[in-house]
Amino acid sequence: MDTYNTVERVIAVLVAYKWRFLFTFLITFFVTLTLLSAIGFVPESIDEEYDFSAPSVETTSKTDDAPARSTGIVEQPVRIIIPSIGINSRVRNPVSRDIATLDTALLSGVVRYPGSSKLGESGNMLLFGHSSYLPVVNNQNYKAFNGIQKLMKGDQVLVQSEGLEYVYRVTSVRKTDASEALIDLRKDGSSRLTLSTCNSFGSASERFIVEADFVGSYPIAS
Repeated sequence: MDTYNTVERVIAVLVAYKWRFLFTFLITFFVTLTLLSAIGFVPESIDEEYDFSAPSVETTSKTDDAPARSTGIVEQPVRIIIPSIGINSRVRNPVSRDIATLDTALLSGVVRYPGSSKLGESGNMLLFGHSSYLPVVNNQNYKAFNGIQKLMKGDQVLVQSEGLEYVYRVTSVRKTDASEALIDLRKDGSSRLTLSTCNSFGSASERFIVEADFVGSYPIAS
């Protein structure tokens, strides 16, 4: 009889305090979720602009036999696509070379180094971006240049303006220290592309350098 009464009392307490338990649980859940999000442990959904699907037939069918087209128009790059390693990222074009300005631009995409060549212009265009291999990355732009060290000689790199796609072909991939990564930005007669990945443009850390030569430009397939 005592056991029965004890069970009844326990049930009565649970019923009486169920809303308090539920309220405490919900508060604890939302506080925990907010803290995890603040420190970057809640994955962010990838922007629909990032299309990591297989490239279209028009993109993969471009070969050295296709007629190269250079319009003579100088344009800013707005997107870089590297089909072989699944890179598809926006390109930012800041004016200032201030390190703080460049670091801020890196938070929203790949960056063209101010003063390096633009699309349709002779010389070397330098694009740099973050790489991160952490299991959870809240800002996907920290992974903008993941895997460029895996590129092989002959791989395509596609850089888009608003209306044209400029095709480059990889000529070399190397690992170097920032203090030794001297990149020639002289505007000579050739058109080429250099990719660099680092966590902060001003840091003295190891980085990968990819160099590519211009092949031709083509209208972006609609």
